[in-house]
Amino acid sequence: MDWKLELVFVPVSDVDRAKDFYVNKVGFIADYDERPTDSIRFVQLTPPGSACSICIGEGINDAPPGTAPSLQMVVSDIQAAHDHLKGNGVDVSEVDVQAWGHFVYFADPDGNKWAVQYIPWREQAAPSA
Repeated sequence: MDWKLELVFVPVSDVDRAKDFYVNKVGFIADYDERPTDSIRFVQLTPPGSACSICIGEGINDAPPGTAPSLQMVVSDIQAAHDHLKGNGVDVSEVDVQAWGHFVYFADPDGNKWAVQYIPWREQAAPSA
């Protein structure tokens, strides 16, 4: 049996502001934005190529805005990821090269923290076609 992590809740104070940030600045895909009731708004956003989405909204999570656990995405080109984020106005760190990968860091408007990692040895281990 497979156990797949496919949705992570990210608490935000302003759903429209957060959706704009994740879609128009970071580049996530807006999958779903609905109000099943007057007190619930469910917004699902997915990083391109990811099997795991994030969920923001109203009435779906009791956590205070900005308190998501540190979140991390993995990319195949850390410099391109850095340039994309910076070019879209995201306050992103410079590339941080560590023995376990190369990273850039940013936060959403509520302070939810993100790391973007490039893992060099994955490409070296990938079988050639």
